[in-house]
Amino acid sequence: MVQQSESQGEFTVGRATRFYIPLLLQAISQSLTYPLVAAIVSHGANGVKDYTAFALGQTVMFMIGALGGGLITTGMVFGRDRVGFHNFKRLNIWMAATMTVLQLMVCLPGIDRFVFHVMLGLPDPLWPVARNTLMMGQVMQIGFFLRNVPFVALYNARNSAAANMATIFRILLTALLSPVFVWLGWVGPRWGVVAMTGPVLLEMALAYRFALPYIRQLPEGESGAAKLRTQLAFTLPLSFGGFLLATAPSMIGIFIGHSYDSVQMYAIHIVTIGLANPVGFAALRMQSVVIAYPPRFRGDTAVFRFGLFSGILLALPLFLLQIPAISEWYFVRVQNLAPERLGLARQVMLLFTLLPIFQSMRGYAEGLAACFRRPNAILAGQAMNLASLVCTLAVTLHMGMRGCFMGVTSVVVACFLTFVTVRLGVAYVLMEPQFGKGIDR
Repeated sequence: MVQQSESQGEFTVGRATRFYIPLLLQAISQSLTYPLVAAIVSHGANGVKDYTAFALGQTVMFMIGALGGGLITTGMVFGRDRVGFHNFKRLNIWMAATMTVLQLMVCLPGIDRFVFHVMLGLPDPLWPVARNTLMMGQVMQIGFFLRNVPFVALYNARNSAAANMATIFRILLTALLSPVFVWLGWVGPRWGVVAMTGPVLLEMALAYRFALPYIRQLPEGESGAAKLRTQLAFTLPLSFGGFLLATAPSMIGIFIGHSYDSVQMYAIHIVTIGLANPVGFAALRMQSVVIAYPPRFRGDTAVFRFGLFSGILLALPLFLLQIPAISEWYFVRVQNLAPERLGLARQVMLLFTLLPIFQSMRGYAEGLAACFRRPNAILAGQAMNLASLVCTLAVTLHMGMRGCFMGVTSVVVACFLTFVTVRLGVAYVLMEPQFGKGIDR
């Protein structure tokens, strides 16, 4: 099995919990910035319709940024000495520049209308809002990429608490800006982008400050190890898979757009997944736990049991949205959802409770694949994610299912099948030595 250095220490529930909890808090707090900013956007001139356009603009931005989705994993595998870390930093700068160019290209006249109006189905009053949201997100996109560098240094040093602290400052600043902007009347999509960008830059600066001592203490490493092209080759399958995953929201938007009462159904999907995604993303951080505490021997299921139990615990807070007072306060008062849609939103949230459980299982499988340096297994799982999501959407649309239920069903099914696919890929790796050599001819 994967070897573990003595300095890392063996897996115990206590050690894993101390490492995992800051990752959870970071992921949850990081994703909660979007519901906070949603309050700024949805109180603009067009209400929740502006938020739909804003969300689609952000979706395209994250889809482009997902081409670097494998960088954190790459850094945790290769950035453990000065040479590897320096090359990892160069890789992030190179990828950030490339994604910035791609993002600008989507905003070019003609291309922007095709993407947001023709493909995503936004009507004429709204698609320019999505385009402007993408255009203004350039600085935020660069900040996300450059933030990977100090985060990797902190994760490899097992100081996930420091990384979490930087993100906590980000969420606190966003939480402060949200009501202030609404009170001042600075509402609408453009102010939503402003309220997100500033806190991201603060988070990046703090993360660099916290990571600097660990970066200075990195061992020298070998000049030929962890070359830039080696890290790029490792990242590309993960990044391509991340791109496939990032297309999922667009696919959901397209299919919901062909369902009955599509604008309102998509609004319900957005406000519900805005709460489910932070918890699901937090559960997916189980991948980092597996990389930090790899299995000690074949058949070691301690980390898997830890991940499964963690996923169940993470699902419990989503049940709070079944309490009428809480659901009415959040969906109607905060997110400005129509009161007659409240019952649908609560039902969708109930189905979303399965997401953190399946995401934790998937994170475990992807962590195993990263430990064995088999990014193709992760890529296969992510390809399955998109394929099963589209198939589920097509079937549910044909069945006449409401758009908001189409979204949650496709997300949950795709997540579970991703876990199965990646885990089968890892099982194949473990079985390879038993196959022996082929027949010489």
